[in-house]
Amino acid sequence: MTLADRFPHYLRLMRLDKPIGTLLLLWPTLWALWLAADGVPPLHILLIFALGTLLMRSAGCVINDYADRDFDGHVERTRLRPLATGAVSTREALLLAGGLALLAFMLVLPLQPLVIWLSVPALFLAGSYPYTKRFLAIPQAYLGIAFGFGIPMGFAAVLGEVPVVAWVMLLANIFWAVAYDTEYAMVDRPDDLKIGIKTSAITFGRFDVAAVMLCYAIALCLLAWVGVETARGSAFYLGLLAAAGIALYHFTLIRHRERADCFKAFRHNNWLGAAIFCGVLVDDLLRRL
Repeated sequence: MTLADRFPHYLRLMRLDKPIGTLLLLWPTLWALWLAADGVPPLHILLIFALGTLLMRSAGCVINDYADRDFDGHVERTRLRPLATGAVSTREALLLAGGLALLAFMLVLPLQPLVIWLSVPALFLAGSYPYTKRFLAIPQAYLGIAFGFGIPMGFAAVLGEVPVVAWVMLLANIFWAVAYDTEYAMVDRPDDLKIGIKTSAITFGRFDVAAVMLCYAIALCLLAWVGVETARGSAFYLGLLAAAGIALYHFTLIRHRERADCFKAFRHNNWLGAAIFCGVLVDDLLRRL
């Protein structure tokens, strides 16, 4: 099989056909960049973080499939992934992940030294998350740190430091990630129970729906605190209110624990992240009138 024949398998391994993960990584990064800059961030920083988000999410997906290669074949939703079927070798996967991570690291080299230092734990988090499903009861919290590390990096890129509000935003992202990834885990719960994978959906048990809604509430409350500390206007809070309405809609989807509806709720979190960003963006525009 030629490289041209294998290329579509690499794209699938990187999940470029499924952009939801990139968007869930991108939205909190954009929140941070706009709040740190108190408006539109410098274009070069915006472009570096947007491309870096795509590269790191792609690398994380490759590492995730490498780590789960012996499990994915036993899960209905993942049984046709390239590593599970043997369409891509483990060596190819590791080389691809390493190349993507190297490109992402090269992107941040022109930025503040603090960003470069923060990229080291960011890389470690992305590479180690897939293995936390072996021993952490709620690996989704670890995912929230990995998916939210663009927040402190974004503040560092713009300000040269990471203020308290950045860490509070990261904490908010952790709760948001536990919420949406529990919805995702509810899809695979029967298969995960069979193969021994640990997830928040299994840990929360019959309280899974309540836990998801509580995590949404905590995340939005923490972001409201950020709004107070950064003197945001009414548009910012309207964005949070819209996000709360979306979270309530998710309750209607997940309360019966149907696989298709839980997966729909997970994917719909793109709009929750977008609603919060729109609040930040409109608030900034109104402040400049």
